[in-house]
Amino acid sequence: IHEITKITPFFLQAIKNIFEYLPRCYDDGNDYEAREKMANAATMAGIAFANAFLGICHSMAHKLGAFHHLPHGISNALLITEVMRFNVSPAPKKMATFSQYAYPKAMERYCECARYVGVEGSTEEELFEGLIKKIDELRKRIEIRENVRMYGVKEQDFMESLDAMTKQAFDDQCTGANPRYPLMSEIRDEPASLRLLIASAEMATEPASVPIRNFPTNKRK
Repeated sequence: IHEITKITPFFLQAIKNIFEYLPRCYDDGNDYEAREKMANAATMAGIAFANAFLGICHSMAHKLGAFHHLPHGISNALLITEVMRFNVSPAPKKMATFSQYAYPKAMERYCECARYVGVEGSTEEELFEGLIKKIDELRKRIEIRENVRMYGVKEQDFMESLDAMTKQAFDDQCTGANPRYPLMSEIRDEPASLRLLIASAEMATEPASVPIRNFPTNKRK
């Protein structure tokens, strides 16, 4: 989200590859073209965030993994759109500041991503909502569940750990790089928000662990 022109091509192409090839990887672990493109996407994304830093999506995802043993990718997928909405607020209570940046441009950067992956819109708001919708569709396509309870996390355990997760997420090294600096209350309750991950628990089915797919490791013939 922070603007570093030299790495823009990396993160844009990584995002495009993910939308195009991740569903193919999920459907068929023997689709080596798709797996190669996803490996390229992972590398390009790594180059991008090593230069532009991460943010509170990763901060909170770290704690979901540490406290409740959720895979990091799933944790980020559960949080990403809420964090995006948090970041584009036109009047946040507190902004992060870096001497090498004039100011964060979260909405502009999200809109740049949206255009690159084919989202259309006549306003920034339309582009942003189109990108959110596209991410939601991808999550459903690869069967990301709606909340942590559907990954086997008990509501009581989650709520008992919420305060500790909030504090540790606030202190996480990624938090200071978020374009909008969060208050602890915003991480815990809304709008970031860890609490949202369990909020719909009463509508979920009984807790059930969801197996992680194992892709074949045989070499390409």
